[in-house]
Amino acid sequence: MKNLIPISLIIFRLGLAPLIVGLAYCFGINAKLYIILFMYLGLLSDILDGIVARKLGVSSEKLRRFDSQTDLVFWLSIGLATWLLYPNIISENIYAVWIILGMEVSCYVISILKFGKETCTHAFLSKLWGITLLIAFTSLIGFNHAGFPFKLAIVMGLISHIDVILIILILPKWHHDIPSSYHAYLIRKGITFKRNTLLNDEVS
Repeated sequence: MKNLIPISLIIFRLGLAPLIVGLAYCFGINAKLYIILFMYLGLLSDILDGIVARKLGVSSEKLRRFDSQTDLVFWLSIGLATWLLYPNIISENIYAVWIILGMEVSCYVISILKFGKETCTHAFLSKLWGITLLIAFTSLIGFNHAGFPFKLAIVMGLISHIDVILIILILPKWHHDIPSSYHAYLIRKGITFKRNTLLNDEVS
C-alpha cells in the first residue's frame, strides 16, 4: 500500500504527457498557460515521488526505473508541445535539439549494450539540467523566446549527458541512483553509498 503514493505521483506525471501534447495540438497558443501549469505540476510530482518513496522506505529499482522512463516521456511531450506551438523557433535551433536528442539516445544505447538495461542514474547534473529545461520551456512556451535560457539548457544538457555516459562506462555493473561519474568511480573502487553518504562497504 505504501507504494501507491509514489506510484500515483509518477502515473500522474505520465498522464500529463498526452494531455500537454493534446492541448498544444488542439488549442495552440491559447493553451500555453495550461501547458506551463501542467509542466510545473509535473516537476512537482517528480520531486515529491522520490521524497515520499524514501520516507516510506519503498524506493526500489523497479520504482526508480519507472520514474526515470516517465521523466523521459514527460519532457519529450513538453518538447513536442513547444514544436507544435512555435515550429519556427524550434526550426531555428534544430541542430542543438538534434544534438541533445542524439546524446539521450546514446546514453540508452550504451547502457543497454553494456548492461542490458536502460540508464537510470538520476544524477545530480541531470537534475540541474531539469531545472534549466524548466526555465527554457517557460521562456519558449510562455514568451516565444529562446535566447539565453535555451542556450543554458543546451549546455547543461551536453554536460549532464557526458556525465551519464561516463557513469555508464565507469560502473562495473548496472546501478540506479548514481549522483555523478565520481561516485561511479568510487563504486568501481569498492565503495558504495546510501542517500549521498559514502560507506566503506564492498560492492557485492
